[in-house]
Amino acid sequence: MDLELRDRVYVVTGGARGLGRATADCLVAEGAGVVLSGRGADSLGKARAELGDAVETVVADNADPTTPARLIAAARRRWGRLDGALISVGGPPKGPVSDITDEQWSAAFESVFLGAVRLARDIGAELGDGGSLALVLSSSVRAPLADMAISNGLRPGLAMVAKTLADELGPRGVRVNGLLPGRIGTERVAELDAASGDPAAAREAVISTIPLRRYGEPEEFGRAAAFLLSPASSFVSGAMLPVDGGMLRSL
Repeated sequence: MDLELRDRVYVVTGGARGLGRATADCLVAEGAGVVLSGRGADSLGKARAELGDAVETVVADNADPTTPARLIAAARRRWGRLDGALISVGGPPKGPVSDITDEQWSAAFESVFLGAVRLARDIGAELGDGGSLALVLSSSVRAPLADMAISNGLRPGLAMVAKTLADELGPRGVRVNGLLPGRIGTERVAELDAASGDPAAAREAVISTIPLRRYGEPEEFGRAAAFLLSPASSFVSGAMLPVDGGMLRSL
């Protein structure tokens, strides 16, 4: 199936590694131009070297109010158009509600919640008919994760913001969706496993809850994200798509 991505242009935040990078790989392979953003110049430089002229890179923090305008400008300066964005909201600190400080909640709200809302709002305002936004959220949108209080608290709210924005932008032909990754084999997930003190045991415990009995591969997520961004999913909006091997038990 042709995803009809050739010559389209997308912003991918957190695009230097992990799920953002996997999505950028797929978009570029399908002929799209991509503006990659992230906080690390070195990791962005490596991604640019590996992906070539199909990408522009912008060192930027999602929590910075100037970031959306800078990313929009980079796309328009290089390609003269912008067709959508994958907004990856990053991984907040791990811990139970009783241990998370006010400062941690505030910092996570700025980057994970408000930063994502600002990006979706400002980029969405720039898109025309056929535009598409996708927010990388988490399975915690539908079921709480152990020791992930901040994710459990903020991501369901972001999902409702995405659903509301889909209502607002839909009459202009702009779609908004969310992705709910489960256990995908990224550096972030490896860090979470390591934080348990016994990474192998933590991995096996999680795998036992996944019907497919394995962690997902980043490229499996990337293909799902590219599909949601693409014209091939032109009548899908306001949806939350689990990419979790069947781990979520809710419909």
